[in-house]
Amino acid sequence: MTQNSTLQRGLNTRHIRFLALGSAIGTGLFYGSATAIKMAGPSVILAYIFAGIAIYIVMRALGEMAVKNPISGSFSHYASQYIGPLAGFTTGWTYVFEMIIVALADVTAFGIYMGFWFPDVPRWIWIMSLILFLGAINLIHVKVFGELEFWLSIIKVGAIIAMILGGFGIMYYGFQSGQTAYTPGIENLWIHDGFFPNGIAGLIASLSVVVFAFGGIEIIGITAGESQDPKKTLPKAINAVPVRILLFYVLTIFVLMSIFPWNQIGSQGSPFVQIFENLGISSAATILNIVVITAAVSAINSDVFGAGRMLYGMANRGQAPQVFKKISRNGVPWMTVVVMAGVLFIGVILNYLIPENIFLIIAAIATFATVWVWLMILLSQVAMRRKMSKEEIKSLDFPVIGWPYAPAFAIVFMVFILIMMGYFPESRPAIFVGIGWLLLLWLSYMIWVKPKQTEYEDVRILPNTNPEQEN
Repeated sequence: MTQNSTLQRGLNTRHIRFLALGSAIGTGLFYGSATAIKMAGPSVILAYIFAGIAIYIVMRALGEMAVKNPISGSFSHYASQYIGPLAGFTTGWTYVFEMIIVALADVTAFGIYMGFWFPDVPRWIWIMSLILFLGAINLIHVKVFGELEFWLSIIKVGAIIAMILGGFGIMYYGFQSGQTAYTPGIENLWIHDGFFPNGIAGLIASLSVVVFAFGGIEIIGITAGESQDPKKTLPKAINAVPVRILLFYVLTIFVLMSIFPWNQIGSQGSPFVQIFENLGISSAATILNIVVITAAVSAINSDVFGAGRMLYGMANRGQAPQVFKKISRNGVPWMTVVVMAGVLFIGVILNYLIPENIFLIIAAIATFATVWVWLMILLSQVAMRRKMSKEEIKSLDFPVIGWPYAPAFAIVFMVFILIMMGYFPESRPAIFVGIGWLLLLWLSYMIWVKPKQTEYEDVRILPNTNPEQEN
């Protein structure tokens, strides 16, 4: 191991596209969707569309900065550079916080899923085995990590496409088991108490759950420092986001609610299992279990990668312990992987100490962290534009769409989500935790980081050159 190696540019367009899918398509879609549907009914489709538009704007804002200056720990660096070191510090550590929380929830979910087949095996054994496996994968080489993530995501994407096609088959041919007392069809979107069964309030309440499902897609920016050709790979990956949102979220939810009355989704087990069972596939539960296990492993893999690269980038700016700057001969920040694996072992302890319903609160806390990071990405892009001349703006390779109105809409949307979370009692604790977390970061910055910030200069790398060097 050495401190003088650099990150390796081993990720191509295929890896980066599916890396974002791996982080964004997980339990939030497969199980969280049922919660959002109960809140809003069929109108939840609008929630996914509105949130999807805002998130695409976030990704374009991130893409504008990442293509201009591709660097590890990207959006923390941009917040430091364009807003101030404190903004970068809070953004980076909040992202790491988000990744840890989501990964802890997913490792616990993985243990539950494995219990479906092996009910007599203690859950912690599966969790420990998974952590050791993913830790080893992340230590080998970034290309190995990218390949694993690609194939794990292929399984998830294939399952969702099969579910959508199967759903349309049920609607067109009228397949249904003898136990069902309803008829599949588009009319299910409005014949059960209307399209807005719980009013506009239900639609608004579902937004936090919907946003949680999209969390993690910003990892595209984290890959900038290890992308083979950032000017080509990042725009391609980001421009594919709308298609992903429409296909994997909006179309999936549309099919679910067209086949089943919205008020029955999730009441008889997973709606995904019900679709396969209605098609006469007796092993539906087994198929879904394979898919959700793959989804959990893929999401944890992405979380370890994202948090590790963020810590590496922050360490280079003096905003994280210097031990995170250590790079292996293969160009992997190995200490960040080791520390993340160690943190995930907390998941083993949580399986003994914390009841499962506590993860509803954890999901809300993760949503706060996600929205905060997205808000800082948007504000960083606005601050960057204000510091640029007209000539520099014209020379941008991947400018944000709809400037300045689109970023303004996305900023208002993110602030609205935070206000709404504080309004509803179910998500209010997450706001208190989030405010406490930001205060803790402010104190940490003032005590340990600010006195040393003058010792560090901004780390910059140019496209198609070696990644950032140690200062």
